[in-house]
Amino acid sequence: MSVNVLQAFLIGCVYYMGISGTPWLTSNNSMAMMRPMVSGTVVGLILGDPVQGCIIGSAINLPYLAFITAGGTLPMDPGIAGTLGTALGLLSGVSPTAAAALAIPLGLLGTVVWVVHMTVDISFVHMADKAAEEANIDRINFLHVVPPQVFVALITIVPVMVAVYFGADYVTGLVELLDGRPLEILSLIGGILPALGIAMNLKTLNSEGVLVFFILGFMFSMYSGLSILPISVFAAILSYIYTKFTITSNGKEGEAR
Repeated sequence: MSVNVLQAFLIGCVYYMGISGTPWLTSNNSMAMMRPMVSGTVVGLILGDPVQGCIIGSAINLPYLAFITAGGTLPMDPGIAGTLGTALGLLSGVSPTAAAALAIPLGLLGTVVWVVHMTVDISFVHMADKAAEEANIDRINFLHVVPPQVFVALITIVPVMVAVYFGADYVTGLVELLDGRPLEILSLIGGILPALGIAMNLKTLNSEGVLVFFILGFMFSMYSGLSILPISVFAAILSYIYTKFTITSNGKEGEAR
């Protein structure tokens, strides 16, 4: 599979849309596009194979199941792991598990982009403070949107575009060099990595009322004979009903008090 300049640019835009702080289409937190399963599918669509893109993105997504960003910190970047990892995985033709193993270091490198992003944005805040002292509302609005978005577009689109366009051949050569036992080991590591995300996610089962739903879902999946899609629909309906009754119950208790 080959890639042209336009495709590389669009893949860079996928990462830009997934980094936290971009308000365009994907909401203020961009959490949907940040997820490798979503970004991987979009990357696959750009490269002409959305199904394989979704498969690779899903494999990369598993280690990041319990990912959260709090207090302005970013311990890892699933956005660049899903975007660049899926692109390089598709272009090099490796298995989804091997692509997941290759994507993890990319997620760590993405923290550099995040630190640069947050550090430079501080200067725009100081400029906005000065504009506020001068009661210049138009300049505050301009500084709030335009310079930060131009800057973050440059540090996200350009590196990913260059990496996809020029790095695909290097990754393909590396895969050919690792063919055999080294690539099998990478695939094995990629198969183990999801256990990390699943284990972190299972820690939430200690929360009150969560464990019973997990057991219910597990038993339903094992013994109902249904596929994951109808089970997911039933789970969504059940969660809606449970949330509705919980909110109503708490509201009545608050009124009684």
